[in-house]
Amino acid sequence: MGTSTNSLAALGFGLAAGGYGLLAIYLLGVGQSARAGRVSAVMLVAVVACSGWAVFGLLHAISGNRLFSDAGNLADVLRYAAWFAFVILLLRSGDVANGAVRASRAYLVPVAITIVGVGIALQGAILLGVSEIAGLNRLVPLQALAAVVFGLLLLEQFFRSVADDSRWNVKPFCLGLAGAFVYDLYLYSDALLFNRIDEDARSIRGFVAASVVPLLALSTTRSRDWASKIRLSQRAAFHSATLLISGIYLLFMAGVGYYVRYFGGEWGRALQIALGFVAVMALGVLAFSGSMRAKLRVLVGKHFFSYRYDYREEWLKFTHTLAVQGSPQEMGQHVIRGLADMLESPAGSLWLRDAAKQSYTQAARWNMARVEAGEATDSAFSKFLLDSGWVVNLEEYRCFARRYEGLALPDWVSEIPNAWLIVPLLVGNEMIGFVVLGSARTPMEVNWEVNDLLKTAGRQAASFLAQMQATEALLEVRKFDAFNRMSAFVVHDLKNIVTQLSLMLRNAEKHRANPEFQQDMLMTVEHSVERMRQLMLQLREGATPPGTPVGVDLAGIVDRIVKAKGAQGRTVDMEIKDNLTTRGHEDRLERVIGHLVQNALDATDIAGRVWVKLNKQSGLAQLEVGDTGQGMSPEFVRERLFKPFQTTKQAGMGIGAYESFQYVQELGGKVEVQSAPGQGTRIALQLPVFEGGPSEAQAQADRPAREAA
Repeated sequence: MGTSTNSLAALGFGLAAGGYGLLAIYLLGVGQSARAGRVSAVMLVAVVACSGWAVFGLLHAISGNRLFSDAGNLADVLRYAAWFAFVILLLRSGDVANGAVRASRAYLVPVAITIVGVGIALQGAILLGVSEIAGLNRLVPLQALAAVVFGLLLLEQFFRSVADDSRWNVKPFCLGLAGAFVYDLYLYSDALLFNRIDEDARSIRGFVAASVVPLLALSTTRSRDWASKIRLSQRAAFHSATLLISGIYLLFMAGVGYYVRYFGGEWGRALQIALGFVAVMALGVLAFSGSMRAKLRVLVGKHFFSYRYDYREEWLKFTHTLAVQGSPQEMGQHVIRGLADMLESPAGSLWLRDAAKQSYTQAARWNMARVEAGEATDSAFSKFLLDSGWVVNLEEYRCFARRYEGLALPDWVSEIPNAWLIVPLLVGNEMIGFVVLGSARTPMEVNWEVNDLLKTAGRQAASFLAQMQATEALLEVRKFDAFNRMSAFVVHDLKNIVTQLSLMLRNAEKHRANPEFQQDMLMTVEHSVERMRQLMLQLREGATPPGTPVGVDLAGIVDRIVKAKGAQGRTVDMEIKDNLTTRGHEDRLERVIGHLVQNALDATDIAGRVWVKLNKQSGLAQLEVGDTGQGMSPEFVRERLFKPFQTTKQAGMGIGAYESFQYVQELGGKVEVQSAPGQGTRIALQLPVFEGGPSEAQAQADRPAREAA
């Protein structure tokens, strides 16, 4: 190494030696619990080993003596061994009572001993000077690379095995040590590929090691009891097995590549690069292969765990899949994918019951053929699924049909070549559908555990689908209800218009020569046409009338209504004490007041009296409509008067009072009712007084002048 490189290496290894030394002193000074004493002692050994390795690196950088370099390499192997022991001890501390978990980790110790033993042997041969004679120098990068891969495997398995609420404690430790291992992975991979050590890269190993010290210290302060809350999930075992297999594969291919380069002559290096590229591509293809992942998952679940599934994880994943918002078609896809992912199935289809509850039809599919045929709800197949609740294994049925006594497969099943399982979707005592799953990517035994999981998941999926169907039905009912309510309002207003025109025609024969009657008739027709135009506009634009509320002259409305009733042959007494203006829509207010007056006339005979009064009371515009007619009972006024489709008339619809009450409420007013059977009725509308602008009629009159200006 050059002078500058030596200086850089000395600085880095010096920092590492000091940092690990201080951390060792800290660990010695901190009291340890009896439970975690052994674990902490092993960590202390690992820290001391790291400090010793850094000291040898420092001495070699200062003196250049190869003896220090060889001793440092041996110390490097020992520090790896100490970290292996520490992490393995952490993993084994949480599985004392779990024999299956202990068995799944049994390979760790022999692998660690083998790697460390080979490393010590190689470094011993180097120290004795026999490595070059035997050609063992070429194996050193390979052993170092194996140690790095195994170290990363241990850290990955440890981190995944820690409970979620304890990962915060160990995250700095895992990140720091993994960072150092990844750097060594680069260093020794480069050395193995090019048959030499990158001195520049090796010179900063001290800095890399020193950067890990703060993270180790942080984890030590966060979690003094390193042995707590360690568990192994199937996911952790699966990923660890994947990483282990990948590491072994890469080490093997690296060895083959080195052999090809060593004996390949002039083409050695080119062949090595080509082989490396092919190896990485092959590993990528295998890693992304669904069938390979499925086989590995089955292998892990069968040989390392007493139960195949991690039920908590499966349930959370399935519930999350179903909870994703979307259309009914997307919901069907979610149900299929959720059930299929449990069994590594690559295809499926969903069959749902139609609205008439007459048949089941294919509602959604995923990588499965379209089936046009339906299945009747009263067929033998449907009754079997409903009565038994079984998950039908079609492969088992073809071989042992007697196990499914009473089951008759429909013809459409044969149209699906890869059909494997049929899962009923049950809600209570009803079956809303079923799911057909395609054959799994890898052969799988459908035992009691798989059946129970699918049955439970099927009921959960059925609940989600039933809830969605109920929600859609409710929305449809609400739409129809809104349309019917608006139609009822329109029909009610049309009935009043027809009544006015009928009375006018009835009196036309008698008063057609009267000029005043003719004038009133023209005004009535004009008014009716305008009312119908407004109704048509309301139907087109919705239940809410167009336009912004403006000032409305109440006295003008009352005057027009009284005159219109007079033209129809009915007398209405009018008393206007104050000319008042309120905010609203003139046509709607006229319809509300006209309805009240018409109801009073309908409830009062010719000899009776009907009146309208307008005055200001308590700062509000009070419009009173009264009569001496039939009256209403207190119970009817309290419970039924302002509800839709409630009326005391023989031919009434019960809409007018409801609409009047709702609109007055919208304007910020209130309605008071006084009535008794046989004594008549008094209804008072109290509306806010509008004093800030012109009436609607005045605004319309002023608009052309403003536009002309």
